[in-house]
Amino acid sequence: MPKFLTSINAISWYFLFPVIFIHFFVVAFPSILSLLLCLTDWNGFGRINYVGLENFQELFRDRVFKKAVKHNIIWTVMFLTIPVIVALIIAYLLTGIKRGQLFYRLVYFFPYILASIVNCLIWRYIFHPRHGLGGWFENQGIDFLAKSPFAMKETALYAVAWVDMWHFWGFLVIIYLTGMYQVDDSLYEAADIEGATKFQKFRYITLPMIRPIFVLSLIIIIIWSVPTFDYVYILTMGGPAYSSEVVANHLYSQAFQRMNVGYASTIGVMMFFYVGIIVGFFAILRRMGWEV
Repeated sequence: MPKFLTSINAISWYFLFPVIFIHFFVVAFPSILSLLLCLTDWNGFGRINYVGLENFQELFRDRVFKKAVKHNIIWTVMFLTIPVIVALIIAYLLTGIKRGQLFYRLVYFFPYILASIVNCLIWRYIFHPRHGLGGWFENQGIDFLAKSPFAMKETALYAVAWVDMWHFWGFLVIIYLTGMYQVDDSLYEAADIEGATKFQKFRYITLPMIRPIFVLSLIIIIIWSVPTFDYVYILTMGGPAYSSEVVANHLYSQAFQRMNVGYASTIGVMMFFYVGIIVGFFAILRRMGWEV
């Protein structure tokens, strides 16, 4: 065997090739194909006709798409506030626990390792109007949760977001806790000598020291909020009456239910551009010297 084939670099490429091959056909090739199909009216089977920018024009006239974008924005705002605040508080409290901390970490992280379908079935049963909390309240003579929040237009989106946040915030607890353990204890000791309160130590020591991890978590939340799909699809399928429809769910329905592949590709391209703008924005901040 030639020497160059036995070199470390060649062996590395042997191991990388299967991953690169799978990535190309599962991610790269469909992405490139979407950029081409967004300019067509292809339905997935018939002839591919070039329509130019008609799909983009139709997209900005699509009321369901506009509603889905609005829901994605609401979803992102909720995930940038509630789970982040709760995770920061819990992580900071956990740093003061010396015994049994591994147990608490497992408890908080456990929902994150459960499959989406399992989490959804748990909460669907909890919110069931007869067999869940609704039935229990009805037995107590309280007319609360008489109807599942997943089935009401006013609450469907927020109920689905609640389930996803319950699944997600444990992940934030772990990464914040990891960052807090990297803070030098001498800083807290100096603050104790100065008579600082726990809140002051959290505000002026913990938060500034974990800022890179904190900003990274915000970037992850913003990016992951764009293609959110599984919890919406499993719990409500975007209903009732599109009240919980998000962009990824709208893309799925266009591609696989209405067989409007060209139009669905246009939605995917818009999602790609949005994520690209977000990543580019943080890249610019990094070049300007920000710790992100």
